[in-house]
Amino acid sequence: MNNTQPYDRKKVISWALYDWANSAFATTVMAGFFPIFFKQHWSAGSPSVESTFRLGAANSIASLIIVAAAPIMGAIADRGSAKKRFLMFFAFLGILMTGALYFVSEGNWVMAALFYVCGIIGFSGSNVFYDSLLVSVAGPKKVDFVSALGFALGYLGGGLLFAVNVFMTRRPELFGLSGPEEAVRFSFISVALWWAVFSVPVMVFVKEPEGVREPLKWDIVKGGIRQLVHTFDEVRKLKLVFMFLAGYWLYIDGVDTIVRMAVDYGLALGFKAEGLVLALLITQFVGFPSAIAFGKIGEKLGPKTGIFIGIGIYTLITIWAYFMSREIEFYMLAAGIGLVQGGVQSLSRSLYARIVPVNKSAEFFGFYNMLGKFAAVIGPFMVGWVGVASGNSRVGILSLIVLFVAGAALLSRVNVKEGARMAKDLEQL
Repeated sequence: MNNTQPYDRKKVISWALYDWANSAFATTVMAGFFPIFFKQHWSAGSPSVESTFRLGAANSIASLIIVAAAPIMGAIADRGSAKKRFLMFFAFLGILMTGALYFVSEGNWVMAALFYVCGIIGFSGSNVFYDSLLVSVAGPKKVDFVSALGFALGYLGGGLLFAVNVFMTRRPELFGLSGPEEAVRFSFISVALWWAVFSVPVMVFVKEPEGVREPLKWDIVKGGIRQLVHTFDEVRKLKLVFMFLAGYWLYIDGVDTIVRMAVDYGLALGFKAEGLVLALLITQFVGFPSAIAFGKIGEKLGPKTGIFIGIGIYTLITIWAYFMSREIEFYMLAAGIGLVQGGVQSLSRSLYARIVPVNKSAEFFGFYNMLGKFAAVIGPFMVGWVGVASGNSRVGILSLIVLFVAGAALLSRVNVKEGARMAKDLEQL
């Protein structure tokens, strides 16, 4: 990273506000209303198993597209100095598709799934370039705090709009809406507007590093693909980057598995759906101050230490989930997840930003986001397999400790200072 990068408060806040903007899609759409509305409205009349398969297929298709495209997109953006242009394109795609969900008629699950897939592509694709701009707004002394600020504002912004949207479904008459169904549909419009308005600052006030700006032509695309092949080779040779990515994949797999399976686990234990939505809100609002706190931990103790603390707490959460029997405990676990989820994510991002070359940040963050999309691949399968083999779903949840321990073991072998030096040397080549 550039050791002389000045701290510009306006640029930092403008960059972080994009997390505030697009997290509304993650909370209200992906985690909140879309799965429920897809099953009850757009797939109305279909067997439950069939609608679940359709939703799972939509998520898988979107993830596979991003997994395949993210590193190539990053390589192209680096060669053309086009991070912001790509960010704008994918954000616009996500905003347009989210708003379009309002107009999908009942029973038209194909159109709903198509808009949803395109929305996820816009959301995930924009994050590749948003993450890569971190090195443009923060020097090494502030990168942990700035990364954490983004996640913190994401938790707060996404949580605030989600809370409003939930209230809209409970009291639609206060908003001039005919009922809960129209309130859910209107929530998609609110997410699109929220995402659009709060994306403006990063587009206006955050500048890319000075470099050679080449027009985005087919030659750039071919060059980007060639550069991707070269980067695979560089990642393989950069032992510390490879070691971090391997460890990150394991422990973030455990993190994402807990997040994605928590609601199903709660339902399996007999907890009410309304309580699980409340738990999601608890996680969002606890996550805001906690992510900021972890940014300070990263500044004082180093990002690696902060990640170790988060992994340790996740391990305790997993053990607690094994013994959990009361609904109040689920709320407490939700608060515990909120305490560390944003911290682990933000410090992982800032640590990675320290050990990759600035002039190839989008390309390297393409790999980083690709691994993020591969996350929750091992975990759910392992939880299911262990649960079936043991005849106890609680044992399946407990098996996630393996991912946390293995990820922490690999992370312990990453020397951040040495990685930063190697990244600096690579910039000169």
